[in-house]
Amino acid sequence: MTIKINPEEISSVIKSRLESFSQTYDLAQVGRVLEVGDGIARIYGLEDAMSGELVYFPKQDIYGMVLNLEEESVGVCLFGDDSDVLEGDEVRCTGRIAEVPVGDGLIGRVVNPLGMPIDGKGEVKSDRFRPIERIAPGVIERQPVKEPLQTGIKAIDAMIPIGRGQRELIIGDRQTGKTAIAIDAIINQKGKGVVCVYVAIGQKNSTIANIVKTLERFGAMDYTIVVAAGASEPAPLLYIAPYAGCAMAEEFLETGRHALIIYDDLTKHAQAYREMSLLLRRPPGREAYPGDIFYAHSRLLERACKYSDAKGGGSLTALPIIETQAGDVTTYIPTNVISITDGQIYLETNLFYQGIRPAINVGLSVSRVGGNAQVKAMKQVAGRLRLDLAQYREMEAFAQFGTELDKATIAQLERGRRLVEILKQGQYKPMSLAEEVMVLYVGVNGYLDDIPMERIKEFEEAWLSALKTDYKQILDEIEAKKEISEDLDAQIRKAVEEFKSGFLK
Repeated sequence: MTIKINPEEISSVIKSRLESFSQTYDLAQVGRVLEVGDGIARIYGLEDAMSGELVYFPKQDIYGMVLNLEEESVGVCLFGDDSDVLEGDEVRCTGRIAEVPVGDGLIGRVVNPLGMPIDGKGEVKSDRFRPIERIAPGVIERQPVKEPLQTGIKAIDAMIPIGRGQRELIIGDRQTGKTAIAIDAIINQKGKGVVCVYVAIGQKNSTIANIVKTLERFGAMDYTIVVAAGASEPAPLLYIAPYAGCAMAEEFLETGRHALIIYDDLTKHAQAYREMSLLLRRPPGREAYPGDIFYAHSRLLERACKYSDAKGGGSLTALPIIETQAGDVTTYIPTNVISITDGQIYLETNLFYQGIRPAINVGLSVSRVGGNAQVKAMKQVAGRLRLDLAQYREMEAFAQFGTELDKATIAQLERGRRLVEILKQGQYKPMSLAEEVMVLYVGVNGYLDDIPMERIKEFEEAWLSALKTDYKQILDEIEAKKEISEDLDAQIRKAVEEFKSGFLK
């Protein structure tokens, strides 16, 4: 039996097969691991890798970031456990600079420095990404700091005011209340249209969990993003954490909104960068820190700014935190960051243990631009406050010699003690602008001079309570007009005298 082969059928089958034939190519630059250890890998074969580019380890499903570009190899820091990475393993270029998800979907979430959720609330809803590194806005794109950022802490808002777009350093020894000030500032932004980003660098996971719980308790997580790089995380994640947090905050800055970012703390960030740099065999400098540690912090903090009206008028305010050893602010990292920021809030251990909390040393603390943003009502009452406290400190030092003092000096010492007492404030109890002004008003104008020291706190609480019930129109007028007119001043004096006569009975 012979089989008839139809050439036309065969040619049509071949044609249809050729038409449906497609081949896809997976083009990627692939390198191999030369050596790995302590979270750092040296890779051969990635000639076209860019500085700051993400590279992918397919076998371990982890990413790394290119930091060193050398003639024969590239140095990569790993964002994960390096124990499974072996010599000879495949590494691929991604062509992407390190970036994080940004946008409103992150608000209320706790994420790691790569933007991945770690709060067990499911996936982060975000379709926008930003590179973690970017050049800070130029001079033309900025405008001077002129809007106040109220922290709700009397001593800060009165004497070391912070403006939107400012960089104000919080510095002090461990356990002096640095984080407490930052958390109070976040809690006080409720209803003020400020999105807060809290970056925890190298802290215990239990500490971070407590902070998140506190923010939830006061309803502050409704407008806050927490970026957590715990103490157990590898150094590369601690290093990129503040840059990632800043990129998330910049999304709100770019859309004409206001943001506040806390870096807690940059001392641990510098130590993580030192560890990475030494493992990458970069030459060490002073205190074994790399030569570009100043640049690492300045390029981060310079990203905080107040945009010009043409750019939308948004602002990013930064409150970096630095931990000192035995109160020494002259060491390398503290002096670096002091020189980059627009002032510092210096917390002192001695004051903390004396029960003066927040333990702010008014003499060493300064705000270089916030005074321009301070509201007029606060300037009117706080203008004399710093001077009165400075004179009190001078007199107190003199009085320790045990010499006989005249009446004027004794009166000044008594006034100073009462001012110190009313500047004390409990944790998680931020106050409104009008409440702060009214408390400082009675202290500065001598209404507390004849109140016994042990009753100052009682007087303050009763005065605030009376203001909210009997004299609410005074608080409302200060909040609305933000200044004390002659007419309002007369009303306040009358109210204080009425209240005081009832209090002393």
